Amino acid sequence: MRVVRDGIVVFEGTLSSLKRFKEDVREVETGYECGIGVENFNDLKPGDTIESFKIIESQRKLA
Repeated sequence: MRVVRDGIVVFEGTLSSLKRFKEDVREVETGYECGIGVENFNDLKPGDTIESFKIIESQRKLA
C-alpha cells in the first residue's frame, strides 16, 4: 500500500485489514464502501489517495 498526499508519497507499507460491513473480506468491488487499515500508519486525512500494488519477481530470460 502507498499513501499519497498532495502528490507526495507519505507512507509505503502493507495492508493490515479490509472490511465490508464489519466483516473481514479479501476483496471489494469497485463502487462499494469499505474500511481499509494500513499497517503502522494512522495519519490518513481527507483527500489522501491509497494505492495498492503487487511486486512480482521473475527471472530474466535470455533472448
